[in-house]
Amino acid sequence: MAEKIGGLHIQYYAVCKRKLWLYSKQISFETEHERVIEGTLLHENSYKRKDKELMVDEYAKIDVLDSDYIQETKLSSKMQKVDELQLLYYLYLLKKRGIEKRGKIAYTKEKKVIEVTLDEEKETMIKKTIAEVYKIIDQEYAPKLKKLSYCKSCAYYDFCFSIEDGEEDAT
Repeated sequence: MAEKIGGLHIQYYAVCKRKLWLYSKQISFETEHERVIEGTLLHENSYKRKDKELMVDEYAKIDVLDSDYIQETKLSSKMQKVDELQLLYYLYLLKKRGIEKRGKIAYTKEKKVIEVTLDEEKETMIKKTIAEVYKIIDQEYAPKLKKLSYCKSCAYYDFCFSIEDGEEDAT
């Protein structure tokens, strides 16, 4: 468990184990991907008056911090469960350092904000998730390709489907 994991590791774990593995090996196609660029612009232009980007041990970046909450800003709630998992991870990291906060996720396109709280059950789930992330990133080879409904919108789509042609599992 030498590698430190950040919020994207947790997010990718929930979205696609193969994407997580590729990202952990620094195989990245996302810097030029349209959705990533859109999210980066959103992040840079949102909440300018609040303290932004709290770094936790140089590997986890929290979007916004105020006296009561940490907040993540997302474009839409299409992946709300994934977003919640990422925010719970940040709440867990802070709790381990003696900082107890609540979390909010702001969905800008929908003008919707949801609150996220870390309780004992969710903390146990996060610990299990962290262990699973380490198992995946420590594997010698990438997990087998699984064709998912959102693959076509992924920055890794061409990479995965050009290499694994004919080896996909339907889910």
